[in-house]
Amino acid sequence: MSGNRINSFEDLECWKACRESRRYVSDIIKKFPNSEKYALTDGMRRASRSTTENIAEGFGRFHYQENIQFCRVSRGSLFELMDQFITALDENYITEEEYNRGREMLEKAKGLLNGYINYLQKAKNRNEGKS
Repeated sequence: MSGNRINSFEDLECWKACRESRRYVSDIIKKFPNSEKYALTDGMRRASRSTTENIAEGFGRFHYQENIQFCRVSRGSLFELMDQFITALDENYITEEEYNRGREMLEKAKGLLNGYINYLQKAKNRNEGKS
């Protein structure tokens, strides 16, 4: 959170990284078989959307602890998505290259999200110290 002003959740690097992952998932699941439409495809779509949605919702809460909690849910969705990528690879729905690209995106998003959670925790601790 360097000198750049954050006016919206859309300014957050972690949200941008999760959005990139969500778009990748949206593209990749289009080639999954119809038999997975209500299983893996739907699960990956929901988990990928949850990553950005929870960051946005937490941002709108204006309380550090609530924001942190929503970010933790987002992080959980990133882990769920990682497991789903592994399943897609195991089922031969995606190539090793597609899997590696997805994993790289998720790891980047997770790192940025962890950094944001740490920032929020420190800001919360500073704010509590003023009371």
